[in-house]
Amino acid sequence: MAKPTPFLWFDGQIEEAVAFYTSVFPDSKVHQVERYPEGSPGGAAGQVMMASFSLNGQEVMALNGGPTYQLTPAFSFFVLCEDQAEVDRFWDALIEGGEPSQCGWLVDRFGLSWQIVPTALGRLLGDADQERAGRVMQAMLGMVKLDVAGLQAAYDGA
Repeated sequence: MAKPTPFLWFDGQIEEAVAFYTSVFPDSKVHQVERYPEGSPGGAAGQVMMASFSLNGQEVMALNGGPTYQLTPAFSFFVLCEDQAEVDRFWDALIEGGEPSQCGWLVDRFGLSWQIVPTALGRLLGDADQERAGRVMQAMLGMVKLDVAGLQAAYDGA
């Protein structure tokens, strides 16, 4: 059966980006790299044209397509983390050279957006007690990197 695969467009940094992403996520690897042939209109001969890789089992394709299109926050990778240590690990790795945003979002140094979210957030926001869930929402809106203890404190009314 056909399986949808994210396809990323880069402007010259594909080789560095793929190496970086596969180093950040466990069980990741580069599957295939295709280079621009001599005389190609899209890039210099020998430069990486396309790459396929996986991030912890998620297949991804990437193209070194030039400046025509840019990555935007309209597309992001959502990384669901078990605990604060995992949030910290992925956030700290991906933010290096990038820009933090709000509510667990960041843009890495290649322009790709990421959401680094603890599993606790869904549980706390999904509580039937709307007052508790509302406090969690307000706490989250004031955060850049999500803080599990801070979310829990808001839930508990502390």
